[in-house]
Amino acid sequence: MTQWVYSFGAGHNEGSADMRNLLGGKGANLAEMASIGLPVPPGFTITTEVCTYFYDHGKQYPAELNGAVKAALGRIEAAVGLKFGDTDKPLLVSVRSGARVSMPGMMDTVLNLGLNDQTVEGLAKASGDARFAWDSYRRFIQMYGSVVLDVDHHRFEEIIEDVKLDRGVAEDTALTAEDWREVASGFKTVVADATGAPFPQDPEAQLWGAIGAVFGSWMNARANTYRRLNDIPASWGTAVNVQAMVFGNMGDDCATGVCFTRDPSTGDDVFYGEYLINAQGEDVVAGIRTPQPMSKERAKPGEKPMEEVMPAAYQELVRVRSVLEKHYKDMQDIEFTVQQNKLYMLQTRNGKRTAAASLKIAVDMCREGLIGETEAVTRVAPGSLDQLLHPTLDPKAPRKLLSKGLPASPGAACGVVVFSSDEAEMRAQKGESVILVRIETSPEDIHGMHAARGILTTRGGMTSHAAVVARGMGRPCVAGAGGIAVDYAAQALSAGGQIIRAGDTITLDGATGEVFIGSVAMIEPQLSGDFATLMEWADKVRRMKVRANAETPLDADTARKFGAEGIGLCRTEHMFFDPARIGAVRQMIMSEHEEGRRGALAKLLPFQRSDFTELFRIMAGLPVTIRLLDPPLHEFLPHTEEEIAEVANGLGVDASAMQRRAAELSEANPMLGHRGCRLGISFPEIYEMQARAIFEAAIAVAKETGKAPVPEIMIPLVMTKRELDITRAQVDGIAAKVFAETGTTIEYMVGTMIELPRACLIADSIAESADFFSFGTNDLTQTTFGLSRDDAGKFLPTYVEKNILPKDPFVSIDPDGVGALMSIGAQKGRSVKNDLKLGICGEHGGDPSSVQFCETVGLDYVSCSPYRVPVARLAAAQAALQSGGIDRTA
Repeated sequence: MTQWVYSFGAGHNEGSADMRNLLGGKGANLAEMASIGLPVPPGFTITTEVCTYFYDHGKQYPAELNGAVKAALGRIEAAVGLKFGDTDKPLLVSVRSGARVSMPGMMDTVLNLGLNDQTVEGLAKASGDARFAWDSYRRFIQMYGSVVLDVDHHRFEEIIEDVKLDRGVAEDTALTAEDWREVASGFKTVVADATGAPFPQDPEAQLWGAIGAVFGSWMNARANTYRRLNDIPASWGTAVNVQAMVFGNMGDDCATGVCFTRDPSTGDDVFYGEYLINAQGEDVVAGIRTPQPMSKERAKPGEKPMEEVMPAAYQELVRVRSVLEKHYKDMQDIEFTVQQNKLYMLQTRNGKRTAAASLKIAVDMCREGLIGETEAVTRVAPGSLDQLLHPTLDPKAPRKLLSKGLPASPGAACGVVVFSSDEAEMRAQKGESVILVRIETSPEDIHGMHAARGILTTRGGMTSHAAVVARGMGRPCVAGAGGIAVDYAAQALSAGGQIIRAGDTITLDGATGEVFIGSVAMIEPQLSGDFATLMEWADKVRRMKVRANAETPLDADTARKFGAEGIGLCRTEHMFFDPARIGAVRQMIMSEHEEGRRGALAKLLPFQRSDFTELFRIMAGLPVTIRLLDPPLHEFLPHTEEEIAEVANGLGVDASAMQRRAAELSEANPMLGHRGCRLGISFPEIYEMQARAIFEAAIAVAKETGKAPVPEIMIPLVMTKRELDITRAQVDGIAAKVFAETGTTIEYMVGTMIELPRACLIADSIAESADFFSFGTNDLTQTTFGLSRDDAGKFLPTYVEKNILPKDPFVSIDPDGVGALMSIGAQKGRSVKNDLKLGICGEHGGDPSSVQFCETVGLDYVSCSPYRVPVARLAAAQAALQSGGIDRTA
């Protein structure tokens, strides 16, 4: 019979850390901590399989679940000597979610469950503290009302603020037992008004209501968004953890906190965290009160570090820190409660961290002997390297400080101020850089945080929701900027007499916590130290080469700096749009006879030769794959009447003639029309000019540097072998002429882009005439799906949200369709030429999951944008490790 419930704590541990798929990360780690002797309050985990059953059976539970929950609850009662629902000595429990991967703040939690109008009196008597009991009851009503009964949490906050105003106090901790009794009464009235029913008094009904709410939160909007952004399948489900309550809000010898075994922003080996005296966990993460630091070393004047206030509990926590790092061999994110000076562990998990911290922790732990080099390579998410590859603030640049908060997530960002997540998403979709400004963020802000370049909050600490989520996303974040006042109604923020309105520009420095008025200049990152070390380790195990898509000297220089091993795609059409040469391009297009076209192309030849000379110099003997002209010719012509008239005048032709020519070139579906090799066949002089420029540049650089380039000339959009035969003959003919003219020969290759389904299916035939294949996955995705990448963005997000497609296929390779065609193409090509070089040059080349797929297909290299080269290098290393045959512990 299926076991739906697993107990932990008090010497009865049915789970372990390796059962996270079944118990979720939280449940698995609670059982593991209990099993190694750490102080964990007893509880039980309802498995992720129940979540799956719940959604597969119309939100019904397995028949055996009720009995299993009762039995597990009985074990908790026996362990702590309290009884659930008892009016004298009531057992209270927490009900928390727990997916197999961390989803901070995305799902729901209920604390102090089991309280009602009778048990609150029993709790007051048993604890000897009526204030604590009524504080706990009002917390329970508020959380249960918000999470389970769907009552707007702001309605509860208004009552608390009104009572504090009446009493003339600023902090929640200043309210008395009678104050909290009044608040609880007001909360029950709010619930009754909102739901039409009194607040539930039956503890068992409360428990099942909370369990249902946690399972229900797996499919809430913010959880769905988070899963989509982090590629977490909905089929995984969440577990539910029910655990005996321990109380951090029982007085001044009680506390709650969140800490990390190392600094999650920098990776430094320091104990890092925050705590609050006389509080519960939600107070810390929600940013309602300003938390205090853990250690004396990190305390500022006037702060009260836990190390001084609760020295015994702090020292026990330091011991636990060491135990957990050695046991899990990774940086841990810990939640704890201190009840009457006794420490209890409520959670541990591998802590979310910035890319810089991830890098440092992986390298440091390897040097400390906790892990090996190959394991260190797997510890850094390739996509997170983006955080390290973009500019930071120039220390010499002028700036005007507006205010300062906490450096919650490093990096710099500049953008226009917006005050809502919806507006952040809307403006970002239009291409604007935005800074999301909130008093405090909540899980409902997940979409706006993702859309924003940076996040600024006026409340909350280093472990607040904004800080944790921003670090995980790689967004710069300044939190707890108390000197800034936000007025949502006026759509403005103010600090020090300065007013910044929605739409004004500000700059954030997430490394210092500073906020600046206007934009501040930025500088390129320096990639050395730990970054270079990890890349060196990655390159040791990497099989696939990594090239860059580049056609300018700046792109090529950047690519080399990031470790590119050549150019995998030089888009020559980008060179044609330069103002100095677009006139000759348009003259060529306007010419109705070959002689006129050749005359115009002769003007372009020196420009093209210079372009390729620069690239060959920079690449210094590394391979350079040059794609001959691909887009339809109409793209180079002006479009408006004014532009047409201006260009026609410059070329000395009638505007009507240019309009007529534009009409002749117009196509209903140009991406499936007269482009690619079809241009080379219709107008062979174009490809001949480009081939001549390539060979003349390569020979010149070979003589100049002594390092002969090996040009790889790529024919685009081939759908038949005959097309490649014709265009290859053009290239070979020009090569022979240039070699004869210069008295010099060089090696070169001629290949093709495989970017049409038909090309994949007849790749064995095409391979007879090709030296290499490069999969052009942008067009292959378009033609396989029948989607326009320029237009599909309007509805593809909906397809992903509705699970019609698991991911946007233009972002990550579709393995079932596009990937299947690639596999066929690779197999057929190599069946003819065993040594056929295979690569990929679409934007997928920088996507980690796509790189993983390319490893399984056996490609020789991937090519991506210059800033994605380190991402691809690390992803290729991890793909090689996952393919097997390499000892990850080495």
